[in-house]
Amino acid sequence: MTEARVLANAPWLQSGPAGRVLALLDGDGEEARVIGGAVRNALLDLPVADVDIATTARPEEVIRRAEAAGVKSVPTGIEHGTVTLVLDKHPFEVTTLREDTETFGRKARVAFGRDWMRDAERRDFTINGLSVDAAGVVHDYVGGLADIAERRVRFIGNPAERIAEDYLRILRFFRIHAAYGAGEPDRAGYLACIGGRAGLANLSAERIRIEMLKLMMASGAPASIAAMAECGILQQIIGGVAYAGPLAAMIDVERMLGMPANAMRRLGALAVVVTEDAGRVASRLRLSNAEAKALDSMADGWWHLADMDEASAKRFLYRLGAEAYRDRLMLAWARAGGADTGDWRQMAGLPRRWTAPKFPLKAADFISRGIAEGPALGHVLTIAEDAWLAAGFPLEPDAVAGIADQTVARFAHDHRL
Repeated sequence: MTEARVLANAPWLQSGPAGRVLALLDGDGEEARVIGGAVRNALLDLPVADVDIATTARPEEVIRRAEAAGVKSVPTGIEHGTVTLVLDKHPFEVTTLREDTETFGRKARVAFGRDWMRDAERRDFTINGLSVDAAGVVHDYVGGLADIAERRVRFIGNPAERIAEDYLRILRFFRIHAAYGAGEPDRAGYLACIGGRAGLANLSAERIRIEMLKLMMASGAPASIAAMAECGILQQIIGGVAYAGPLAAMIDVERMLGMPANAMRRLGALAVVVTEDAGRVASRLRLSNAEAKALDSMADGWWHLADMDEASAKRFLYRLGAEAYRDRLMLAWARAGGADTGDWRQMAGLPRRWTAPKFPLKAADFISRGIAEGPALGHVLTIAEDAWLAAGFPLEPDAVAGIADQTVARFAHDHRL
C-alpha cells in the first residue's frame, strides 16, 4: 500500500543547501528525495540534523551534475552508490536507489534501481522508510505514517529476517524506540530480537558502543533498558548486573540541575557500582581512554559523597576537580534515589559558588627547612597538603608557615631525624 501526504512547515526543502541539492538532482529523467531520519523528525516536529538524499541517478551522474554546478563531491561509498555533496559547508549523503539481490548476514549484494518502493522495503523500520520530494509530498510504501502517528517502532517486513541481515538492528530497535516510540515495544519486533540475540556475539564492540551510547542519550532510555534487561539482551551487552532505577534517577538529576544529557554519567548509573564494573564495561564496549577514565572516576568511592558536610565536599572538589566531582556526586545522588532535596542541590552547586585555591606550599619551602630532595620530599608535601585541607584551605602566611613547620616536625619525629 502506498500513502502520501504533504509535509507542512519544512522550508528547508525548497531553500537552503538541501533544497539546492534536490534541485540539482531533479529533472532530465531523474528524481531525488530526502529520506530516513530527516523525514521522520520533521513529521514528529523534532529538530532535523543530517539530511540524507536518495536519487534515481547513478553515482557517476550525481558527480557529473555536481561538477557542472561547481559543487564539491566526495565518493565516500561509491561502490554502494553513495556520493557526499558539500554545499555551504553542509555535507549531504546522496545514495542511488538500491535493491538487494542477495543477502548474507550484514553483507548484501545490491543492484542500483529506480523503484522507490523496493528501496524503501530494504530499510530497517517503517518510520525510517519514508521519503519526501522537493514539493513536500511524503511517500510511504511501508506504513510509516501510521506508525509515526502511533509512535510505534516496527520492522519493515519479517522482523526475524531483517535482524538476520544485520544483528545490530536488535540494538537499533531498542534505541529507536527509546528516542521515538511510546508505550511497550512492538511485540513482533521484541520477540524477534529475543530470537536473534545470539547473533549479537558476532558484532564488533565498536558498533555496539555507538548504539549503546546513543541509547543512553535517548529520552526513553529507562523503559527501553528495562525491556532489554527483561529478555537478557542487556546482560549480554554489559556482562553484569544492570540498574534501571538509578539510570532513571540520573536522568531526573540531570533535569533538576538543568544539565545536558551525558552518556557516561548515565552508563555509570546503569552498570557501575565499583571500579571493577567500570573496567568490565569499558572493555566490553571498547570505550575510549577518556570515557573509561570518566567511568572509573565515578565508580571510585562514590558512596563517600553521600551525607557529607560542606567541608568534606570542598576537599573532594579540590581533589577531583569540578567535572569529576560533579559526576561522582551525581552518581551518588542517583544511587540514593534522585530525590529533589536541598542538601544534594547544595553539594551539586558547590563548584559554582566556590573555587578551590591552589596549595600554597612548594618543594622549596621544605628544602629550606632541611628536607632533602628525593622521595622524602614528595612524602612531606603530601602530608602538608593533607594538613592544609584539614585546616580548611588557609592562605594566611602565618598559618601556611605553621603547617610547614608542623609537617617537618612530624616527619622528623616519625623518622627520628
